[in-house]
Amino acid sequence: MEQKLPTDPYKGVRDFYPADMAIQQYIFDVWSHAAESFGFERYDASILEPSILYKAKGAQNEEMVNDQTYTFVDRGDREVTLRPEMTPSAARMIAGRWRELAPHAPIRWYSMPSLYRYERTQRGRFREHWQLNCDVFGVNDVSIDIEIIALAYHIFKNFGAGDDMFRIHINNRATMDTAYRALGITDSDTIMAITRVNDRKDKITDEEYLSTLALTVGDQSLALEIKRMVETTDGGDNQVVAGLAQLGITNVVLDRSLARGFDYYTGTIFEIKDTSNEGLKTLAGGGRYDNLTALFGSDNVSGIGFGMGDARMQDFLTVHNLLPTDLSTQAEVVVMSFDASFNMEAQKVASVIRTFGKRVATDVSTKRLGDKIGRAVERNVASIVVVGETETASNSYTRKDLATNTETHGTLQELFA
Repeated sequence: MEQKLPTDPYKGVRDFYPADMAIQQYIFDVWSHAAESFGFERYDASILEPSILYKAKGAQNEEMVNDQTYTFVDRGDREVTLRPEMTPSAARMIAGRWRELAPHAPIRWYSMPSLYRYERTQRGRFREHWQLNCDVFGVNDVSIDIEIIALAYHIFKNFGAGDDMFRIHINNRATMDTAYRALGITDSDTIMAITRVNDRKDKITDEEYLSTLALTVGDQSLALEIKRMVETTDGGDNQVVAGLAQLGITNVVLDRSLARGFDYYTGTIFEIKDTSNEGLKTLAGGGRYDNLTALFGSDNVSGIGFGMGDARMQDFLTVHNLLPTDLSTQAEVVVMSFDASFNMEAQKVASVIRTFGKRVATDVSTKRLGDKIGRAVERNVASIVVVGETETASNSYTRKDLATNTETHGTLQELFA
């Protein structure tokens, strides 16, 4: 006997049945509407990229490159990676046509790519997910930093979220670099190592954080000093925090422990975190990167952007009861044949009703008419039309509203136009 094939999807990815697809499409629609309301244009690229794009020094997070990418050698003996994130692809595209694009800066692009990382699956984290990416290229000005964060904020507001449901954490890589150097730490590799320890701060205990920090800098007292500095919550004169306040965005905190794991960040960095106790943590994150395009032999093009994933967004909307109750894209009208001899007549009627902008399905199954109606009721179909001998001969039909159990009679034009 042949072995049965499994019906489960590959570990760490999701199947999208129609109800799941409707939720994802709703998230995509809100994302794209918000991005376009800020003047962003949509772009995309292939899920396949040369592996060197992620291995170049300063281009990526080492843990991701070494342990989490899906990398293989293709039939042309080229090493290829399924994209784990979108920013390097965007930088590659910008660098490739910068001379053409530069006169139009700032360039505002957004995309909603599928991304792939081989990592431990958990709530809100899969090996394949979709992510909104929004980036601005060509202007290095604090007002653009404020704008990109304001866009992320307004996405949550467009989903109906209140300010108390999420908080924006802000830091600055350049400011932190200056602070470390003021403490006598001048080695760039050591500063990057501290940054990576800070990136794990909220995932480990205070004791583990301090001991790892001491091991990194080789001095217990210096580690304590760094810890005190990192945990200071005074907003000081942070321009981004102040600028967001001018826009009425006040659910913001200066978080000096915020690091973001990617090596390419050079200035403002930020994350949006859920304030509930449901363990959702980071919902979105990004920052400024001003050196990434130089990896392609191009000019240093200023860039800032963020990403937010579909899975965590769906969890956030579910936890806070923000998902609309009816996202179905199923038929509004079902045309059903009295028996099999009227199946083609049912198809003709359905075709006419669609010209009036309705979503129409046919039920030409062999079930009894009563069972067909019962199935339409179970699926919350708005109305039905039954096609039989009388309707075909007279060109007059009955539209039955299933919610109110009322009937209307007339031509298809009269019933649906």
